[in-house]
Amino acid sequence: MARALVLAALVLVSGWIGYFFGYNAGHASLPAPVPVAEAVHETSRARTIEPSAVPAVGRTPESTTALGDPHLSLPLRDLKASDILDTFDQSRGGGERRHEATDIMATRGTPIYAVDDGTIKKLFLSKPGGITIYQYDPGEHYVYYYAHLDRYAEGLHEGQIVNRGDLIGYVGSTGNADPNAPHLHFAILQLSPSREWWHDTTPINPYPYLMAALGRK
Repeated sequence: MARALVLAALVLVSGWIGYFFGYNAGHASLPAPVPVAEAVHETSRARTIEPSAVPAVGRTPESTTALGDPHLSLPLRDLKASDILDTFDQSRGGGERRHEATDIMATRGTPIYAVDDGTIKKLFLSKPGGITIYQYDPGEHYVYYYAHLDRYAEGLHEGQIVNRGDLIGYVGSTGNADPNAPHLHFAILQLSPSREWWHDTTPINPYPYLMAALGRK
C-alpha cells in the first residue's frame, strides 16, 4: 500500500515538472508584449501632423505670415488708413454672396501699381468687375485681382512679366461699381493645383496685408 502511494506521488510530481518545462518551451519564441504606454505613444505619433505640413493659406490670415511673400506693396500711392476699407465679410448682391475683397477709395484715373512681382495672367472684361486684371505671383500660388478699372496701362498685355511697383492700370468705376464712387476692388485668391484663375480658388482677406504695407511706408 505504501509502495503504491509513493509511485502515485512520483507520477504526479513528474507530470507537473513536464508541464512546466513544456509550457515554457512552447512559449519561448513568442515576442515580448509591448507596454500599453508605448503602444499608445506609437499610435498617437502615427496620427500626428507636423505644423509645418499644414498649409498656412486657405484661411483668412490673422497676420502677414500666411502668404508666401508677406511684404506686398500698396497698389495705390499716398494712401491713408481711412482709404482702405475692410469689406471682405460684407454681403453683396442682396446678401447672396460675400464681398471677399478690399475696396480702396480713390479719384478716377489714380494710377494702380502691381503689389508683387509676377505675371499678368488675364485681362478680362466682366459685367460685375468691369475692366479687370488677374496677376499671378512668381510661384503661381496666388492671384491678385484688380477690378473696376478705368483703363489699363498703355501696352499692358497677357503674359507680361511685371515687377512690384510697375504701373498696370487706373482707378475707375466700371462693372457694377457706383459711378459716383470710383475705387479699386482688390482681392487675393489662393490658387488650386490646377492653377486656374477662374476656378476653385480660395479668397484671402487682403486688408491686413494692405495695412501692414501702409505701416512700412
